[in-house]
Amino acid sequence: MPKTINVLFLAAEADPFVKVGGLGDVAGSLPKALRELSNDEIKLDVRLVLPYHPVIKAENVNPLGIFSLPRNSSEVEVEAFETSVDDLPVYLINGEPIRANGSVYSADAKLDAEKYVFFSLAALKLANHINWTPDVIHANDWHTAISLYGNLTKRWEEGAKHIANVMTLHNLPFMGPDVRDIMESYGVKLAQTDLPDWARVMPLPLGLWASDAIVPVSPTYANEILTEEFGAGLFDFLQIRRETISGILNGIDTTSFDPSTDNAIGANYDVNTLEKRWTNKKLLQERLGFPHDQNIPFFGIVSRMDIQKGIDIAFNALKTMKKIDFQAIILGTGDPKLEEAAQDLQTLFPDKIKVQARFDAGLARQIYAGTDMLLMPSRYEPCGLAQMIAMRYGCVPIVRKVGGLNDTVKQNETGFVFEKPLHMSLVGAIKKALKVFADKEAWKQIQLNGMAQDFSWHASAKEYLKLYLSLVK
Repeated sequence: MPKTINVLFLAAEADPFVKVGGLGDVAGSLPKALRELSNDEIKLDVRLVLPYHPVIKAENVNPLGIFSLPRNSSEVEVEAFETSVDDLPVYLINGEPIRANGSVYSADAKLDAEKYVFFSLAALKLANHINWTPDVIHANDWHTAISLYGNLTKRWEEGAKHIANVMTLHNLPFMGPDVRDIMESYGVKLAQTDLPDWARVMPLPLGLWASDAIVPVSPTYANEILTEEFGAGLFDFLQIRRETISGILNGIDTTSFDPSTDNAIGANYDVNTLEKRWTNKKLLQERLGFPHDQNIPFFGIVSRMDIQKGIDIAFNALKTMKKIDFQAIILGTGDPKLEEAAQDLQTLFPDKIKVQARFDAGLARQIYAGTDMLLMPSRYEPCGLAQMIAMRYGCVPIVRKVGGLNDTVKQNETGFVFEKPLHMSLVGAIKKALKVFADKEAWKQIQLNGMAQDFSWHASAKEYLKLYLSLVK
């Protein structure tokens, strides 16, 4: 009989049920990749739990039952549902705190605090309700962190079975709101921790404190959070916990992101038919009103409009390139000031720069397949997915040497890398790239190197399996 490891995998979002950002890609792909590692020696029974957000319109959802959580002097009802996707069991948790907040994430911190504390504690109790005991609780970011804290305090108070706590850390500065009053209303007391005073009431720090293993989403980010620059005020605490920290690079869905089969692009191609890629560049130029020219360098930016992403660095770099012949497409939405700056850039260079201030997954794929270079000058980047997708499509990334960008892009081999978060540093990297771009054979080799990289979830899942095995010994 194979050894079975039961993993309760919690997230705020997961594709295909609901997706707002990169976490939706991770939670939609990693649990399935983990289950696929099952063999004659080991069985990974991974089960995904999500809040039943009102925006979720899933089919074949079956009621599982109703239970309750104590709150103050009364109780709050929890409704549990079950469904599946590609043989992955999925549980959806509903209740008044989730119904009260229509979107996945709210601008109202109080609503989010109540919703995600309720969800985290309900997900812990769900395991009893389905007569299935996890060996590992795997939480993602602050929204599910209280499940880890609740699991640890339950073990202390009730002498419950040891269940290992794993926290995947996608973005350290997003720690969640003050949840002290809400947790106490659910009967969860705040323990004496070695966290800084200000962090003792926030979900993510409490989850990190309760974790047996902390997994930043790239090896470089795992080192960066131990520094003052990237540690978001927790670097002293994380230094103490460094033995429990190990970076595992996120993957991408290589079946979905495949230029040889992608229906969103105009012409399919692979490493053996790279010349067909030119059709996609031509179609994108046509769509944006640019002249058709295979030799003009075409830059793409696919990003949230956010200072973290270094969007302002990219804008300032493009502004200085008046004398260089280029085309650029900027796709993204976010900070209104950055959206306005993008429009100003288009006004300044109407023949060179086009802006699409929206979320458009199909256009994003056309940009990966049709532009020559992707600009990612992030101030910090825990992992980053766009650079991996770009390489898979033969689009060469120009990135800052941080986080997952540093782990995935190799200078002059699969892309171009710069160090300082300054627009002139980015300009320097662009100029190096343009020199190589002029040499078609050298450029093609960089494209082929990028397309040959293995960024599949299979590689990441194997690292998580090693971690689970070490925790449940």
